[in-house]
Amino acid sequence: MDFGFSPDQQALAKEVRTLAADRVAPYRAANDRAGRYRSGQLAELAAAGLFGLRIPREYGGGGLDAVHVGIALEELAAADLSVCFPILNAALVGAVLADSAAPEQLARWLPPIARGESVVALALTEPGHGTDAASIGMRAVPDGDGWVVTGEKASIMVAAYATHALLFVRTGGDGPRGVSAFYVSLDDPRVRVTALSDLGCRSGGRGNIVLSGLRLSPADLVGEPGMGFVQVMRGFGVSRAYIALMAIAVGRAALDAAFAHAGVREAFGQPLSRFQAVTFPLVEHLTMMHAARLVAFQALTAADAGDDPRLPANMAKWWAPKAAMEAVHQSLLTLGHLGWSEDGPVAQRLRDVVGLQLADGTAAATKLVVARHLLGREHAP
Repeated sequence: MDFGFSPDQQALAKEVRTLAADRVAPYRAANDRAGRYRSGQLAELAAAGLFGLRIPREYGGGGLDAVHVGIALEELAAADLSVCFPILNAALVGAVLADSAAPEQLARWLPPIARGESVVALALTEPGHGTDAASIGMRAVPDGDGWVVTGEKASIMVAAYATHALLFVRTGGDGPRGVSAFYVSLDDPRVRVTALSDLGCRSGGRGNIVLSGLRLSPADLVGEPGMGFVQVMRGFGVSRAYIALMAIAVGRAALDAAFAHAGVREAFGQPLSRFQAVTFPLVEHLTMMHAARLVAFQALTAADAGDDPRLPANMAKWWAPKAAMEAVHQSLLTLGHLGWSEDGPVAQRLRDVVGLQLADGTAAATKLVVARHLLGREHAP
């Protein structure tokens, strides 16, 4: 098995790392305090091609594979986890649309996403339906040649910035086959976004999207009726690996700060790094994260080869955020009072990374996918 990146992938990593160091990392703390991205930040990321990574070239994107996206998200997350979410959504929604929408829809929808003019949200979760997404209750009521929807989508990342959403609503009976996907504009008086105040990733714009009689037309329908849940679950097979890599990048950045601190901070006449009680826990966390990273890239490599990525992707999704959170926690302890301070390099990362244990499915949800894959539905929990 080849664990190396191609020259093109290495070049992308270097390019995004440089951009992140210059235009993302210096603003991480300020964005967190303000609860918003700085002015022009999304436009800079779009100009660098990051919104179009997964969008086919004929629609203005980079036409890159899933591994390339994972590499880019790693570099961004090391600088500021919060800026990853519009890029992640563009990759996920762009791929779902490219796989399922009609050519005339793609020509209308994808180029603005690639240019960063359309910032997309994934509107799936509801106040009463999160992990059990197949049971969503928002119903599209037939109205003439279209539908009307009323209700609330909850805990939607980048809702505060989103111009469009991939909206999942029930057009048929109960269960996953009754859910359809629509690509809708949020620039409508019947749409209201309410912001949420979060523990971490405060500039990520998480919020609730309230729909009050929003009309959907047949031109908004993505693919066939009743296929929406199937479409998004295919996307989760890749996005969960992306999130694992984002978590690992946050953990690695915290560990880098802890190793650097241990090398210069002295106690009892020698650097902290000379004490096994300080260095060995950091090494252990680094090892766990390195292994989780390989599983995540295994999932993306499988997806790019046309194989089913769900087993390694779900393994990585429950493991990597846990490993990263524990690594950041240990880093904070290593830095002592410097780590506890919000002015230090670690405290915000601890707040940010905890949320990835919830994003795109909890640990229990992802373990259930793995169990069903190994045991079959009749024997799994």
